[in-house]
Amino acid sequence: MQGVRYYDLRHVTGQVTHIDIDNSVVESAGSSFFNKAVIRVLHKTGWGVLQIDNYTPCHGRKFDALIRSACRLAGITQGKVILGDAPRGILGVPPLTEDPRSVDIEEKSALLSGIEQAAVHPSVVNTRANYIEKIENVQFTDSSGNEYAYEMCRSGFNVLAVASGNGNIQMGYEREHSIHGFNLRHQQALGKKAAGIAVALLEAKAAKGGKMRAVLDPELAGVFAHEAVGHASEGDLVQEGSSVLKGKTGLKIGNENLTIIDDPGIHEFGFDPIDAEGVAVRRTEIIKKGIINSYLHNRETLSSVGHGIAGHARAMPGEPPLVRMSNTFIEEGDATEHEIFEECRYGIFLKGSRGGQVDPGRGIFQFNAEYGYLIEDGECTDMVKDVSLSGEILTTLHGIVLCGDKRIMSPGYCGKGGQSVPVSDGAPHILLDDAVVGGSGVD
Repeated sequence: MQGVRYYDLRHVTGQVTHIDIDNSVVESAGSSFFNKAVIRVLHKTGWGVLQIDNYTPCHGRKFDALIRSACRLAGITQGKVILGDAPRGILGVPPLTEDPRSVDIEEKSALLSGIEQAAVHPSVVNTRANYIEKIENVQFTDSSGNEYAYEMCRSGFNVLAVASGNGNIQMGYEREHSIHGFNLRHQQALGKKAAGIAVALLEAKAAKGGKMRAVLDPELAGVFAHEAVGHASEGDLVQEGSSVLKGKTGLKIGNENLTIIDDPGIHEFGFDPIDAEGVAVRRTEIIKKGIINSYLHNRETLSSVGHGIAGHARAMPGEPPLVRMSNTFIEEGDATEHEIFEECRYGIFLKGSRGGQVDPGRGIFQFNAEYGYLIEDGECTDMVKDVSLSGEILTTLHGIVLCGDKRIMSPGYCGKGGQSVPVSDGAPHILLDDAVVGGSGVD
């Protein structure tokens, strides 16, 4: 068709099941089905994107009409859009240990209720639990003759306990999400753990702020890798000048023991067998031994920015792909957990994450830990609450002086451009010099 340089079609059908329980009451439970497609056309003036609900596969004149409709939506871009190399090849989806579709919603609700009930405690005033299950059947084709199809199932739950005492309110939160199959069975311990943390925090001291040595647990260290480094390495942010990492490939920006990776191909919650542009997924070392090694790219940003590989385009059903992370982590080192605390000697141990904010353009961040412990003479002592970690990304990378030898990944969802996609992030325990710790405690 005249003026069309490239097109692709991504068609996703499937179903979503959700259950929400609040204080032992099932507020909602049900399943819904979806059928969404997105057609992208690279016209001579730029991209045209056509989003379709309840798409029916078609060929010939009907499909040509859709291509023409997408062309009419094409925007005008500065300069010619060039698409970078697109290696092909799809990975196998891991088999399910138990297909959640074989478990009826009544049993799922009863199992989730058991987890929520495990969070009940005399000091707990509110409990919540929710379950989400999503099955996607993905089909892709493009004008270069590439085609693929696969099915993915993701499921998981969250449990929350809110404790109250002496005018103080604290929260404990646990989650478990997986691509490996139904995972509501035998999980009451996580409900009990959420309640235990909330109750313990009622008696915890307020943390004192200042510069100090800090040990970060795998969850908080993984959040740092994702938020502070992963987003700053996304090719579209680098392209538009909104990343502190722009122009720094080949430069040493961190301790030589530090390697940070994004790998869509490992079987964690952010796994994709192939990316949303039909490009093979591969391990990308963003930082390698302290040196900026690679950015994350889709085909367009690879051509424009370089220094990396494509294969990092992701999208919600019916949405155009964006440059996104998948499974982002700090690679293991050779220090044992005991050696990390022993080397820290005096400082603070930060555990878990309660969100925060990062500005990848200015290179600053602030994250709230779920809680922490004082470290005295290499041992954890008093529990502390209301504690945060902040600083400059590049300075903090140099401050990571030890990485543990056991990595743990945590599942979650990442939002960008109005889209939310499943991800995981992780790390071993890490030791951070001159950490900027925030707290409301006083001497």
